[in-house]
Amino acid sequence: MLELVRVRGFAALPDLADALAVSESTIRRDLDYLEESGTAKRTHGGVFYTGISPKLPHFDERQPAQWDKKRAIAAAAATLVQDGDTLLLDGGTTTYEVARRLVGRPLQIVTNSLPVANLFAAGANTDLVLVGGYVYPRTGVSLGPYANQMLASLNVRRTVLSVAGINDRGFYNSNLLLVETERAMLEATEEAIVVADSTKFGHQSLAHLCPLERVDYLVVDHGIDRAWRKKIEATGVKLVVAEPCDEKPIVKQAKDQRPETRDYQSDL
Repeated sequence: MLELVRVRGFAALPDLADALAVSESTIRRDLDYLEESGTAKRTHGGVFYTGISPKLPHFDERQPAQWDKKRAIAAAAATLVQDGDTLLLDGGTTTYEVARRLVGRPLQIVTNSLPVANLFAAGANTDLVLVGGYVYPRTGVSLGPYANQMLASLNVRRTVLSVAGINDRGFYNSNLLLVETERAMLEATEEAIVVADSTKFGHQSLAHLCPLERVDYLVVDHGIDRAWRKKIEATGVKLVVAEPCDEKPIVKQAKDQRPETRDYQSDL
């Protein structure tokens, strides 16, 4: 059943029952297990595949690293997204985990990532806009001038970005073309959310993306040390510390935050 859902992206329950020659009640029981394992998500009339990422070098090399941290970060970041949002997602492995947790929600998704787009392509509740351009084969993301020109014409409510390094100067990624495209994403958004595990702190990468204070939220795991918490809070960035998935994310908000800003704490 999982392979049928994976190949189709979305499958209706009656179709699965017919294909496997079992009852729909049997399908529902098995789907309970698949949802618990994170490989599928039920929605009205069927089920989406939300399993492991595609076979791309970037995902094969990086997805297993810091897996528990990425899961916790993704769950916390998903709580910052409201139904009805226009949401821009880049192609990082942590961002992919965020996308998996948004499948089936009523959203307008904009992405330059083929793996992310595949998650939402068959969703009845989700509008999908795919940013075009040169597709980088290691990651399956669109980069370069065509992608940047298209992003310049778009406006989104929130953007979720992943990074390769964070130091006092700000955020970094390892691909110059990617950084140019992510800068265009920042220009297109009202609210920028960076997702990064605690191993990224204190390190730089090839290309500087932006200063720390350029983003609105930074979602990290509980491994971030006290010194970095203070540095991030001092910039005015709202820090979300994602505890393990059976606990709640702790939202550390800047002292000068406006009273009307929503408290985004919720169960993971």
